Amino acid sequence: MVDPRRTSSAQWADLWLGLDVGSDISLANAMGREIIVSGLANEAFIRHATSGFEAYRQCVEKYTLDRAERETGVPAEAIGQTAHAYAKAKSGQICWTLGITEHHNAVDNVVALINLALLTGHVGRYGSGVNPLRGQNNVQGGGDMGAIPDRLTGFQHLENPELRAKFERAWRAKIEPKRGWHLSAMFDAMERGELTLLYVLGENPVDSEADRHRAVKLLGGLKFMVVQDLFYTRTAEMADVVLPGSAGWCETEGTVTSSERRVQRVRAAVPLPDGVLDDIEIIYQLARRFGHEWGMPDAEAIWNEVRQLSPMHAGMSYRRLEELGGIQWPCYDETHPGEMYLHSRLWQDPLIGPRAPFHAVEFEPPVDELNEQYPIRLTTGRYLDSYNTGAQSQRFPSPLRRAATIDLSPEDGERYQVGEGEKVRISSRRGSIIAPVHFDSGLRPGLAFLSVHFHEQVATNDLTIDAVDPKSGTSEFKATAIRIEKYAEN
Repeated sequence: MVDPRRTSSAQWADLWLGLDVGSDISLANAMGREIIVSGLANEAFIRHATSGFEAYRQCVEKYTLDRAERETGVPAEAIGQTAHAYAKAKSGQICWTLGITEHHNAVDNVVALINLALLTGHVGRYGSGVNPLRGQNNVQGGGDMGAIPDRLTGFQHLENPELRAKFERAWRAKIEPKRGWHLSAMFDAMERGELTLLYVLGENPVDSEADRHRAVKLLGGLKFMVVQDLFYTRTAEMADVVLPGSAGWCETEGTVTSSERRVQRVRAAVPLPDGVLDDIEIIYQLARRFGHEWGMPDAEAIWNEVRQLSPMHAGMSYRRLEELGGIQWPCYDETHPGEMYLHSRLWQDPLIGPRAPFHAVEFEPPVDELNEQYPIRLTTGRYLDSYNTGAQSQRFPSPLRRAATIDLSPEDGERYQVGEGEKVRISSRRGSIIAPVHFDSGLRPGLAFLSVHFHEQVATNDLTIDAVDPKSGTSEFKATAIRIEKYAEN
């Protein structure tokens, strides 16, 4: 378990590596170097299925275990032990969550882990692989359907003329041959005055965006904003029009895709409330008002269009999805069972398709630097009982739920002379908030934690920095520099 916090999950681990926030690349590169110099790299797999290994080897050569200990705070012996265990394992998986991706160098963090899988051959076979564990239902399905700035359905490149032409013929419309904006770029475009209208479906950016002050200012400056949602969120309060949407998990027909690429059927279990339309019907009605007649919305017909345009979904008829209890993409025709191991092709001889590339990436510390004025590293995340901005989960009670707090190590409580439940002022370079203290023995001195769920009580994102990864558009929620001070009500 690699985590700055000693979470409950770490209790199950053989080894907990409590690294400093944002030092993941240094750790991964040092593990890679140790695997190489110890003769544990899978050289046959590297020669057969990968590219760029020599540049990677040269990059990690300087990441000694001693250097990694200085940069990560993890003992060199523990890093070496982990590297040897992973390389020697019969099968090995690397699973990660937002602690890897909510950084200014998110993509580099991810490819540093992919490098380890390629180095050892722990990819494309039973019990092995790299697994981003999704934080929300159907995140995978959203990406599969083209909710990515430069991709069409089935991850087909928007800027590829041949692929784009296929969609233009089916949709009888011209598609701009340039990538769109990801979320962070949309806010930049608002600031430049290029984006003046926003259509928000099932999101609450007022409370979820880093540097909340900037987000509220820019959303408030739009000429027109539409929010389509189940709940009257803080973002909906700012909207010009609110469209009451449906609950995809119980009120609509369609499909959902899990993190293992398994597409499954979803069926309406309850009728829609009065005055509420299925999300698809809302979109169809909007199209009609824009002068495009799409007919009556039908989930299966829409899915069949997906199958027609996306080769990786071609064999997934509703009938087969029901008969097989779901199918993992890619599934190329109605005789194909679905691919159990996404990258199994890398083991075929001769190799099928392109080689898997190594990427040489360098360690960079968090953007928000620690200093005498802001000496504490704040990281943010979720509680087990709650969900994102709380728009859904705060509407029902949970025996696990406790009030929002700033979590500190007991050692920091002594250092700053604050007690359990005592309110403190928490300040970053962007703002200040007030929160009561809770001591967590799973936190090391110098590390604090705030949840993201209770913005009406504790507006966490008033503090966080919107330093953005240029490749993914993800903000650095996990690494804010703060200070805490005693707070008096008057």
